[in-house]
Amino acid sequence: MPVFPPPDTPHPITLPDGSLHRDTVFLRAVINHPGWVIGDYTYASSENPPEEWAHALAPYLYPFSPDRLILGKFCQIADGVRFITASANHRHDGFSSYPFAIFHRQFENAPSLPGPGKDTRIGNDVWIGQGARILPGAQIGDGVIIGAGAVVGGTVAPYQVVIGNPGRVLRPRFAPELVARLLELRWWDWPIAQILEHEAAICGGDLAALESAARESGQG
Repeated sequence: MPVFPPPDTPHPITLPDGSLHRDTVFLRAVINHPGWVIGDYTYASSENPPEEWAHALAPYLYPFSPDRLILGKFCQIADGVRFITASANHRHDGFSSYPFAIFHRQFENAPSLPGPGKDTRIGNDVWIGQGARILPGAQIGDGVIIGAGAVVGGTVAPYQVVIGNPGRVLRPRFAPELVARLLELRWWDWPIAQILEHEAAICGGDLAALESAARESGQG
């Protein structure tokens, strides 16, 4: 059975010459930020790896921000992705959207600032394509694929393919009954050894094999 790097490994890919591929990181290992919640094995890649991955990916999520960015397990985040979290918002229900309080620094009950926004939540096994933008408070379901350059907000149901600006659902990945069964199986919560044992079934779409594995382990 292959040896899988632990989720706290900063650079989990080793190149053929034995050197580390520094363009890809397990995010849990490189981000220490109170506003981030990161699932195991979720990775990000960059052609120009930043010194601070948290700031590069979510530049408006500050340590004092009231909202959070929550990423599930086994997410795949391509180069140039940005999470525009709720702390980036301006108030836009009055005559001006100008954030006066940022400059005069009277923050308590500041009339020019919006109230706390929603957390941004990304499910498990979500693939976010190159250059995509995830908008404040987005709720992205398990197994979603987001196309390159897409701008996505609101709620996206599990196992949808989303493209464009504004983001729109192109198609579901699977039939509703298959989606329901996958959400019950929750393979991403299995021990990593069991996941690797059934890698072919997970990546090859063999539901019968997955269901058999779940029954054998008491997880089905």
